[in-house]
Amino acid sequence: MLSRVAESLYWMARYMERAEDTARLINAVTLMSLDMPAGAEFGWDSLLKVAGLDQYFFDHYEEADESSVMRFLISDEKNPSSIMASITHARENTRTFREVLPWESWEWVNELYLYASKELDGNLDRRIRHEVLQGIIRRRQSIVGLLVGTMSRDPALLFLSIGRNMERADMTSRILDVSHALILPSEASDDLLWMNILKALSAYQMYRRHVSVHACSRRVIDFLLKDRSFPRTVAHCLSEISRILTGLPDPEPVLAAVSKAIATLDSADGTALAKEGLHEFVDSMQSEMNSIHNALKSRYFSLSHPAEASETATQ
Repeated sequence: MLSRVAESLYWMARYMERAEDTARLINAVTLMSLDMPAGAEFGWDSLLKVAGLDQYFFDHYEEADESSVMRFLISDEKNPSSIMASITHARENTRTFREVLPWESWEWVNELYLYASKELDGNLDRRIRHEVLQGIIRRRQSIVGLLVGTMSRDPALLFLSIGRNMERADMTSRILDVSHALILPSEASDDLLWMNILKALSAYQMYRRHVSVHACSRRVIDFLLKDRSFPRTVAHCLSEISRILTGLPDPEPVLAAVSKAIATLDSADGTALAKEGLHEFVDSMQSEMNSIHNALKSRYFSLSHPAEASETATQ
C-alpha cells in the first residue's frame, strides 16, 4: 500500500472519530449543565483547554461564553477540528480513495455530511443540540459498522483501525478531563458528574455491570483509563493499536512508543487522581499519544499530506 493512501485512511478514521467524540464531549457538558446543583459553576474556557483549542479560540473570539464555544466546537469553519470540519475532511479523504473502501461507504459518509450541513447550521439550544449530536453519533457508528463488517482484514482496514483507536484514546481522556472544568460547591456530591461522563461515552451500563452501581470518581477514573475490556477506554484503545501493529511490517519503533504509553497508564492510581493531578495526568497521556502518532508518521506515512494542515490544531 502507498504511504499516502495509508495516511489518508488513518486520517479519515481519525476525523470520523473526532466528529463523534466531540459530539460526545459536548453532550457530556450539556448533561452536566442541565443537572448542575445550586452553586456549581462551569468554566467554558476550561472546556476549550480540555479540547486543546483555547489559544485557537481566542484568536477569533473575545469571550468564551456558552454560545461562542458551542458554535466554535460544532460548526465554525475557522476551527479545523470542529464537528463540521472533521466530517468535511473525512468526506474528502473518502472521496479521494474510494477504490480501497466498500462502495457503500461513500454514500453513507456523504449522507452524514449532508445531515450535518443541514442540522448544524445556526444556533442550537441545549435540547435540540443534544438530539442533533446524537444523530451525528448514530450515523457515524453506522459507517464504522459498515467498514468493519465489509472490509477484508488487510492493511487498509488496519490503518483505519489504528486511526480510530488513536483518536478515541485521545478524546476519551479529554472527556474524562471535563471534570476539571466543573466547580462544585463543597457540600455537593460529584456522583452525578461522573455518571454523566460515563453516559457520554455510552459506558454507564457496562460500568454498573462490571464495577459498581455508584459512579464515584476514583472508580470511574480507573475504569475509563485502565479497563481493557470496554472498547472506549484508553487502555483498550492502546492495546488494540499494539495488536494491530503486529500485522504491519517492521512495527518496532511504533510498538515501543505504544508500550511506553501503556506503562504510563498502568502507573495511574484512580484514588490519587480523584483527589488531585487528573488534569496533569491526562496532559501526559496526550503527550504519549502524540509520540505514538509521530512514530507512525515517521515509519509509515509520507512527509507531506493535506491532513497535516489540520493536525496541529489538536496537539
